[in-house]
Amino acid sequence: MLRMPAGDAICYSGYRHGQSPDTGHFPSLDEIREDLRILRRHWRVLRLYDCTRHAERVLQVIRSDRLDFEVLLGAWLAAEVSNPRCPWGGVFDDATLAANAAANDAEIERLVELAERYDDIVFAVAVGNEATVEWTDHLVPIERMLRHVRNVKRHVVQPVTVCENYVPWLHELLGLAEELDFIALHTYPVWESRSIDDALAYTQQNFDSVARLYPDKPVIISEAGWTTGSNGRGILPENSSEELQARYCHDLTNWARQRGVLTFVFEAFDESWKGSPDPLEPEKHWGLFTLDRKPKQVVQALYPELR
Repeated sequence: MLRMPAGDAICYSGYRHGQSPDTGHFPSLDEIREDLRILRRHWRVLRLYDCTRHAERVLQVIRSDRLDFEVLLGAWLAAEVSNPRCPWGGVFDDATLAANAAANDAEIERLVELAERYDDIVFAVAVGNEATVEWTDHLVPIERMLRHVRNVKRHVVQPVTVCENYVPWLHELLGLAEELDFIALHTYPVWESRSIDDALAYTQQNFDSVARLYPDKPVIISEAGWTTGSNGRGILPENSSEELQARYCHDLTNWARQRGVLTFVFEAFDESWKGSPDPLEPEKHWGLFTLDRKPKQVVQALYPELR
């Protein structure tokens, strides 16, 4: 059976005010170093989303500072086909789609290169993030996903997965799953209008529905969390708060430890670049820490000096 790292895990993307992967403004080495020294107190397993300069700098700091982290390194895949089912815009012209496909090939090459260069830190790699679910704005056909996965598996020694919402694992991705070393699913009860009272039970239901289908493969949760702010877009404002986040994350972490399921909490820090310009856009408020690195209620007891 494939070994998964032990310990608490968290998704890390360190973009601060005025920084964004879309604009190519990346956190500096010193900013990343500050973040990792905060996180190392409680987490030892990180998930990174792409192979940009940001990810390369994170791996560089981990090695140079001899930090005790293991990393699930991801390749971010852009849309290779249009998706008119995406509610916020997933339709692109042919030139854009062709450029995206070429960029995805280059991203896969960087994934392989970083996984090889940092093989003492990167314990596994993920090909794509929510690239096949029906509502995604960066849809990649399953045939191309298979090609990308097979290409990566030819070149890396680490286990290979795909990070995806739990729903496609139940149907569309059965064939793709055969190519993978383990399954990585996302579960967000709050996005599905669940209350805090049944949130953990719903998370367990999502996990178990996938795990039953793949009894011979490890199954992890690569994203689960609770937003602390919402303007009502997809999440009722009253269903988003620091109190609710603290309860869900504590329940989730306790369950994950008891079940022995590697579970990445989404996410370390708020990111202002995400979603719409509205400051209460829910995409901006999933961090356990604010944009200025202040601990929210869920972790305040662990970081009294940062309050």
